[in-house]
Amino acid sequence: MFELKNKVVAITGGAGLLGRQHAEAVAEFGASPIILDLFKDRAEAVAADISKKYKVNAFGTGLDITSEGDVEKCCEIILKKYGKIDVLINNAANNPKMETKGSKNFSRLENFDLKIWEQDIAVGLTGAFLCSKYFGHTISKNPEGGSIINISSDLGIIAPDQRLYRKEGLPEDEQPVKPVTYSVVKTGLIGLTRYIATYWADKNVRCNAICPGGVYNNQPEDFVDKLTKLIPLRRMAKLGEYKGTIVFLCSDAASYMNGAILSIDGGRTAW
Repeated sequence: MFELKNKVVAITGGAGLLGRQHAEAVAEFGASPIILDLFKDRAEAVAADISKKYKVNAFGTGLDITSEGDVEKCCEIILKKYGKIDVLINNAANNPKMETKGSKNFSRLENFDLKIWEQDIAVGLTGAFLCSKYFGHTISKNPEGGSIINISSDLGIIAPDQRLYRKEGLPEDEQPVKPVTYSVVKTGLIGLTRYIATYWADKNVRCNAICPGGVYNNQPEDFVDKLTKLIPLRRMAKLGEYKGTIVFLCSDAASYMNGAILSIDGGRTAW
């Protein structure tokens, strides 16, 4: 039921922290992961490592998902190499920084730079749209259809709790915040999910979104302490805890799941 042998799974941001986890998850169940990343050398290195570790035919290449021409060409390359694409995982996104210059905090809405807004939207939303346009259309031509998985966030469902990012001693107008683009992108992916879920349903293309909570990655202790108090399970996610969900959504085990928004956040959004 969870078998992914002979499946071709394209993953954007595939050389990143979670992207690699997604790739390893599908490789472990027999799929050929296609590692797509802005940095070609990283993508190739991850693909080589996964091919060796899991004995699968992984492939890594550079891709600027904000360039329609590059996305179209990449899709053609994969089709030439593998003959099909079964699954698309829209994982790539910028993680906007909470930068301060002098007394001015550029993460705050009133100071947020339009160029940064455009860059974040281009990667997180436009990139997902373009990949869905070309890869998704390709998947829709498969006799058996396929799956599209959008990686949203718990912050696609709830607003960020800005108290998590506060720093003692700073005046209110200098306090760092979670930037606006993160919420906009992750919420937008939920809308894209529902649109695609109905658009290609007659072609048996399922589209679902995962809304993961924060993954522990050696964040500052005070931040972790404040965040985990907001989570019923009282901890952040472990790095590999989303693997099972990825495999499930790629496989026939999720054959009747379409348009679902899966919260996997330790219960944070239940409060």
